[in-house]
Amino acid sequence: MCMRFERVDYGLLNSRQRENFNFAKLAAALADYGFSAMRLSDDWKGADLIAVHIDGEHDMKVQLKGRLTFDKKYAGKGIWVAFRQGDSWYLYDHDELFGRLSGRIETSNAWQDDGSYSWPEPPAWAKAMLESYRI
Repeated sequence: MCMRFERVDYGLLNSRQRENFNFAKLAAALADYGFSAMRLSDDWKGADLIAVHIDGEHDMKVQLKGRLTFDKKYAGKGIWVAFRQGDSWYLYDHDELFGRLSGRIETSNAWQDDGSYSWPEPPAWAKAMLESYRI
């Protein structure tokens, strides 16, 4: 029997399928930089996956998101956040980038009420800043 491969329409995937899809895509992108990604069955210490570098000295706890996101629950935990925008992946140290954005979101209702803030698409002022985090 010959298997016929057809690309999936991301928009037709349910939320669990999207998470699986995004993990596989991110793991492939990280492999290009010498990282092996291991999926976690639950949000262990805020992470969806652990990425370990081939040098044996660098690893990252990564939270997989659908958009540029900041959350108080990730603060001080050494969390990296990854999200896909178009064909590009962005991977940033949550606390480091939050520090660079100081004053831009802390007074928002979302941050004050929910302790989180995100954008469906990064605003123009953030796009240049995010370029250094594109993988």
